[in-house]
Amino acid sequence: KALRYDLTVPFARFVVNHFNELSFPFKRYQIQPVWRADRPQKGRYREFYQCDADVVGSTSLLYEVEMIQLFDDVLSELGLHDFTIKINNRKILTGIAETAGIADQIINVTVALDKLDKIGADGVKKEWTDRGIPATAMAVLEPLLTMQGGNDELLQTLDGLLAQSETGKAGIAELREVLGHIAEIGLNKARVEVDVTLARGLDYYTGAIFEVVAGGVQIGSICGGGRYDDLTSIFGRDNLPGIGISFGADRIYDVMLALNLFPEKLGRGTRVLFIHFGDAESRYAMRHLKTLRSAGIPAEIYPEAAKMNKQMKYANDRNVPWVAMAGENEMAANIITFKNMDSGKQTEVPVNDLVAFFSS
Repeated sequence: KALRYDLTVPFARFVVNHFNELSFPFKRYQIQPVWRADRPQKGRYREFYQCDADVVGSTSLLYEVEMIQLFDDVLSELGLHDFTIKINNRKILTGIAETAGIADQIINVTVALDKLDKIGADGVKKEWTDRGIPATAMAVLEPLLTMQGGNDELLQTLDGLLAQSETGKAGIAELREVLGHIAEIGLNKARVEVDVTLARGLDYYTGAIFEVVAGGVQIGSICGGGRYDDLTSIFGRDNLPGIGISFGADRIYDVMLALNLFPEKLGRGTRVLFIHFGDAESRYAMRHLKTLRSAGIPAEIYPEAAKMNKQMKYANDRNVPWVAMAGENEMAANIITFKNMDSGKQTEVPVNDLVAFFSS
């Protein structure tokens, strides 16, 4: 037995086990925790939540386009204004390995390349050497580490590099088609950039691969994914292509926290505590408590008629800024007395002006 590493492999097994019950293309989303044997640090967790979206049963590149749109829609809706969807194609990487004469070592090439942002170009080259990549092949691979330019320029460079690789040329053609669709329909906030060093460490990817990074925060990728046309074969079902992406909920939370993107009222605790003086007074308080809550003002009432000192201490311990007092005098005058817990100042407010008092 082991802790769940990701959601994609178990999903592939589900599809195979229920193949005759599903209609294809089959779409699903799933949100669950997964685990890694990592050393915990900023942006890296041993347990974290993934939010996955997958489509199985089609090779259409329109699903690559839809996955890019999904990244864009979700992150734009969450308030991110600066984020980049990096895209590459594993066929391009395979083609480069073929051109270098080391097609059988594609996994060694991509595992090291996937660490470029962590260990740098020299570190990648050292790991290639340690993994037995010959010097002649490294001479072909090394330009990947420094290749620069816009999307069109990079694809033109790859055209020349992969002129003798049918696999590589197929990957370039797929990228061009996806980027063409995106250019035509447009996106909300995202930028889409070809990144020829993007490899994705998992070896089940076969086509397009994605990673999303947020600007202004050093935390690594917040989303990822790609096409996996052979994954179900490990469970005995061949020729069942798929594509999927994953949102890293914990990292996205960290980014939103760092960029102060959460709505103010979302993280705000109780603003008003109604003191409980007795049964009749609590009924009066509950009516006006509802008014404040309906206006989006977080409020609550102490659950029982305890001593005043105990109720005030509760407000202080919870950092509640206002205490509302409604006794016999307030009920008779149809008002509520509010005490500011910082200044100690008390204000009598007519019940019809409660919302206006907290809006001013």
